[in-house]
Amino acid sequence: MKKGKNYGPVKESRFPSSLFVIFFVILLLMSGIHTGLIVLVNRLECHAVVQCIIPMIYWGMVAAALTLFTRRKIRSAYEEPMHKLAEATSRVANGDFSVYVPAFHTQDKRDYLDVMIMDFNKMVEELGSIETLKTDFVSNVSHEMKTPIAIVKNYAELLKAEHITEEQRKEYAESIEGAAMRLSNLISNILKLNKLENQRIIPEVEAYDVCRQLCDCILQFEETWDEKEIELETEIDDVAMVEADESLLELVWNNLLSNAVKFTEHGGTVSVKQTSEESFVKISVSDTGSGMDTDVMNHIFDKFYQGDTSHSKEGNGLGLALVKRVLELMDGDIQVFSKPGKGSTFLVTLPAAGASENKDGGKQ
Repeated sequence: MKKGKNYGPVKESRFPSSLFVIFFVILLLMSGIHTGLIVLVNRLECHAVVQCIIPMIYWGMVAAALTLFTRRKIRSAYEEPMHKLAEATSRVANGDFSVYVPAFHTQDKRDYLDVMIMDFNKMVEELGSIETLKTDFVSNVSHEMKTPIAIVKNYAELLKAEHITEEQRKEYAESIEGAAMRLSNLISNILKLNKLENQRIIPEVEAYDVCRQLCDCILQFEETWDEKEIELETEIDDVAMVEADESLLELVWNNLLSNAVKFTEHGGTVSVKQTSEESFVKISVSDTGSGMDTDVMNHIFDKFYQGDTSHSKEGNGLGLALVKRVLELMDGDIQVFSKPGKGSTFLVTLPAAGASENKDGGKQ
């Protein structure tokens, strides 16, 4: 008996030790009957040939009975489960992810074959989820691409008109440029997310000053702050060293700041705060926007999910999915705190520079 991962005690063999006792008792019984037959044929003074044939027939019947018994045990212990598993595997190979194979024993009597079946069921469930996500992804990408393409097409047709003013021509051109930019950002984000999810981007983790990076990213939005008359509040140390990929983390700050600006009403406030602990550096980005309910917060890191459709033209729902994946690669974490009408706060936690060395040193 050994412990299986997440499954509790698991038996190593499908044949019970009581099988030895069963065979031993049967053979003892058969040997006793054999002795009785020998005594019987001797008393009946049967012919020598008959005395040889009767024990042979008897042991032939015993061998046949033991073979059938063993065959039945093998069939129930191995063949039937494996046939069911093979049938289920064939259905999965043909695209049926609704397959479920029940375990053969209760929790207290599980063996390794039960564990294999449970792992198979879990694998099929995950494959089904991936297939659903893939279908949704293709559907969402198609939908997101249709809108800017339709805008480009419509305004391009309007530009063909002969009797339009220069002001209208400029307006149509700007609309086409905006749609093209949105399409370009969508494709760029899809490619980035695809590379991150398939781990084709190897993070170049190194120690660097995240405070400097935060300040640089904030300055990039200076024009937008002024345009919406947003008040910016910052509480950032002079220096805070983290261990991460600087270029990938820039995606995180730009996405969080962009969302904060986007969802903050005219004249609102955006706050960026940073605190340092022994092993972690925490950065929060808060806004005084519309906020989110629990249902929206549960899905904001899903691809293409946009809880507030009033701002759907300003993004494609991939930004926070990118943020989540980047932080997973950096051994970081992100939490969201929000209430409808009271704004939102995104809290990012990153390993501080030297945290891994201190941790290893503490173990020695």
